[in-house]
Parts: sequence; structure tokens; C-alpha cells
Amino acid sequence: MGTRWSASVDCDAALDLDALRQNLAAAVQQVDAQMSPWKPESDLVRLNRAPVDAWVDLPPEILEVLTCAMDIHRQSAGAFDPCVGALVDAWGFGAVRDAPDAAAIHTARQAAPCTVREGLEIDRAAGRARKRAPLQLDLCGIAKGYAVDCMAAVLQQYGVRHALAALDGELRAVGSQASGAPWAVALESPEVGRRAVRGVIELEDMAVATSGDYRHYLNVGDARLAHTMDARRAAPVNNAVASVTVLGRTCMEADAWATALLVAGPGEGLGLAQRRGLEVLFLLRRPEGLVEMGLGRFGASIAPQDGG
Repeated sequence: MGTRWSASVDCDAALDLDALRQNLAAAVQQVDAQMSPWKPESDLVRLNRAPVDAWVDLPPEILEVLTCAMDIHRQSAGAFDPCVGALVDAWGFGAVRDAPDAAAIHTARQAAPCTVREGLEIDRAAGRARKRAPLQLDLCGIAKGYAVDCMAAVLQQYGVRHALAALDGELRAVGSQASGAPWAVALESPEVGRRAVRGVIELEDMAVATSGDYRHYLNVGDARLAHTMDARRAAPVNNAVASVTVLGRTCMEADAWATALLVAGPGEGLGLAQRRGLEVLFLLRRPEGLVEMGLGRFGASIAPQDGG
């Protein structure tokens, strides 16, 4: 998980900013400690290493994320799939290796297909979960958004009514700015190796998350492989979608849906977003350049950046 978090706060001068800063950092670190596939001692890795049918005691935070992951897996007809850990590692995007391994890819593809709803049982009341089949979970498509929600919860616990919490490219607005104006958030243009702004979206008590093919990828020959896995193809996403931006009530949901729609692609993804009533912006790579497809407030396109 990225650790480049920030919070813009309009607050009373009496607020203890040092304590707030420490608690925001602790919230992000807690999510990382529980859900990182890179930390051998994380709760996620403990669950992945546990034998099939063995109950594993887990904190309420990761159980909440696993429950949401299972729900969005169902709603997205499998486009969002947290059971891609073995594929992530095999293709060189995980903690095991930094390049694709043909033997590992073959093994991951030959493994008996198992969805998270079939392979994972959660008992939130007892604070535990167990695998019902061999599987390797990866929460990178949802955990970062959840961390932003945890930051927002900390801000609200401190009585902050006007703030913008961010972790890498995922953001959540707590209220508006103190002036009453919404928070203006830049939407990144999906350009490889270059940070550029494509437009601006205004947020108030709303979250936004983006998934794309341009931030984390591997070059293999002439192909650029995105880090997001399509479990249904057992391979990295390979479609015309450069990025998907989703607005949501929570950043966890927006993050997961952005991942799901990136995997689903422009045809299936747009129909899925329409059925779910999502506000979403697809940026598609076409020979003539980037093409936008939007729903909800994105249906009228986004506000252009000055000079852009």
C-alpha cells in the first residue's frame, strides 16, 4: 500500500494538529499492517498461509474489507476478485518476484477456479474467517480506499467538519470547505511517466477513486502489462481502458468499483455501471487519442483544467 497520505483541513485554531497528524498516520499504518501482502506478519498473509478449513482470528477492520470485497465480487459478476494473489505474484507484481514467471503463471492458471464467495467464510460476530478451498487473497484493489475512509473517521472523531483526506490517488471529502465551496480535486490524465491534470471534479461528502493501466506496469517485449489482474482470463487487464474514475459514498466502495470496471472493460463495464447507478468516467485509448465515456455527473464531462 502506498503511504503518501495527506489531509487538507479547515479547522479551529484550538485543534491539536500534532495529535491529529499522529492519529491519521496510525490509521493508515493499521490498514497496511493488517492488509498488506508485502508484510509477512500481516493479518492477510496469516490468512493466506493458514490451512484450508482452519479458522483464523482477525481484527474487525480486515473483516469489514473482506465482507465488502465479497459483496462487490457478487455485484460485479466476478470482475472484482480478491482471489488474485497467486496471479499477482506470478506476473511479477507481488512480493515474490519482479518479472513474469512462465512456470508460476502456468501453475496459477491450472489451479482449480474458486471464487471468494465459494472459498472464504467470514464470521464477523466471532472475529474470524476461514478458507474453504486453497486461495490466495489480495486486497490491493480495495484496501487503499478503506484507509482513506479510516482517515475520514479520525477527522470526524476530532470534530473536523471540513477536510479532504487523500492516499495516493484516492480521496474523500468530509463536508465542504469552510467557505461553503466544494473541494476541487484534480483528475489525473493517464499518461505513462508523466503527471498531468485532465480535469477537475468537485467533492462534498463524497469519495473518488481511480484505477488505470499507467501507474504500475511491466514492459514485456512490446507489450505493457497493467498490474490489475483479470481473474476470468488469469492475466493482466488488456483492454482499451486507460483509467476508470468512480465516485462513491465511501472510498472503499469507489476503489473496488474502479478496479472492477477497469477489469470489465468499456462494454461490459459501462453496462454494469449503469445497472448499479454508479457515477463513473472511463478514459479509453483510441487511435485518435483518449476518448471519454461518463455516467452521472461525468456524463456532462469534467471541468477542463485551465490551459488544458
